[in-house]
Amino acid sequence: MSTTLPPAAEPPRFLRKVGGFALLLLSFAVAALVNKFQPEVDRFIRSIGGWAYPMATVIFALVASAPFSVTDALAVMNGAIFGPLWGSIINAVGLVLAAMLGYWVNRHATHLLDLDAYLKRLPAWTRRFKPGSPMFLICVRVIPGFGGTVATATAAVMRVPLIRQIYTMCAVAIPICTLLAIGGNRVTVWVHGYERRAGNAVRRYERRAKVYIDKHAHPFHIHFRRVRPTPTPSPMVTP
Repeated sequence: MSTTLPPAAEPPRFLRKVGGFALLLLSFAVAALVNKFQPEVDRFIRSIGGWAYPMATVIFALVASAPFSVTDALAVMNGAIFGPLWGSIINAVGLVLAAMLGYWVNRHATHLLDLDAYLKRLPAWTRRFKPGSPMFLICVRVIPGFGGTVATATAAVMRVPLIRQIYTMCAVAIPICTLLAIGGNRVTVWVHGYERRAGNAVRRYERRAKVYIDKHAHPFHIHFRRVRPTPTPSPMVTP
């Protein structure tokens, strides 16, 4: 019995590959653009009022779901904009959405990644755990750089339950992003406090300088103007 797929089944498979590649490329593009134009993203989020909360959550989820993406700067930015509490909540909700979105993208695009090559690059101690198990997914995510991408791709290939993908990702990422949000808020408070103290010191010294000038200045203000010498006429020569 032949195992060749009928011709009618080929287009959907081709379309799935194209769709997976497009999803992977889109996630890369969004993460790259947000990281490149982070100051502009910061100003945009601060300028949209109440829509800033869902917008920041969506942006964080899109960036966190991209392979090999770095969300540390966004976690710090959310803490600086929304404070330690709401910044941590936005990061946590964004990570849950990123876990679901990343799992769905990898389900359609794992054939584009050489998962076996990535698994061989993992440290030897990770081989103590069965691939796809909760401990494997948690320990692999601790590895900086490509650990999160390998864990999500492994979970998608092995069809682990979605809830396992979510809680293993959040168990590692939420504490880190919470610390980054709190740190971002504290740094912002320190910088603003330093700017305020510096401004108060400048104004205080300006007042003291004005008092000193008013007390010691001469009552008469004489302005000297430079007078250009007039040329003397040459003596007339008499015959």
